[in-house]
Amino acid sequence: MEKAIFPSKYMRITQGYNEGTHKDSYAIDNADKDGGISNLYAPFDGIIKKIYPNDANEVWLESIEKLEYPDGTIDYMTIMFAHSNDVSNLFVGKRINKNDAFYSEGTKGNTTGNHCHIECGRGKFEGNGWHKNAYGYWSINNGKRPEECLWIDDSINILNSYGYNFKKIENEKSTENVDKEKTKPIPVEEKKTKEFIAPKTDLYGVYLKEKQKLIIEES
Repeated sequence: MEKAIFPSKYMRITQGYNEGTHKDSYAIDNADKDGGISNLYAPFDGIIKKIYPNDANEVWLESIEKLEYPDGTIDYMTIMFAHSNDVSNLFVGKRINKNDAFYSEGTKGNTTGNHCHIECGRGKFEGNGWHKNAYGYWSINNGKRPEECLWIDDSINILNSYGYNFKKIENEKSTENVDKEKTKPIPVEEKKTKEFIAPKTDLYGVYLKEKQKLIIEES
């Protein structure tokens, strides 16, 4: 079953959830390795469900299939990205394959410095995708902690995890081939034989070299 991978090659979280402008939400800001503009990569095979260009170029991506969450949940996932400067290449209904670079950091909206605002929601896209929370901020529906939604692997460079414990996908060595080798029958060396059929009942002489074997079969 597919697992959602953290969408940046560098994890450098600059603002955590439930603080500042992320109050009453599980949003995080990720600024990649430096202050430049870096790509964001699709965490799973998904379909774009909504684009909101009037604020911070928010884009909602919904998983095509149910995913395995790090906390054991099995469900669809919707993830929202914000602050890209340009989403002109995106449209609602567009399929995005896992690991495709489809979004980018930026400063569109109420922000300073290039980064990407990321929010994960459990389940499929519903309603208009978000709601205004108790502090007046817009937050994704069915929000869930990012470390309970997104996995990391060896391709993710951890610069600042903000103290969040992201679960790692281990590269499990397959024992299938090893098991097959153990159970594979040992090939028997094909023996070369020569056949002699007596044309009639008679006495025949045979000259053999040392360690040669003569096999006589009755027909």
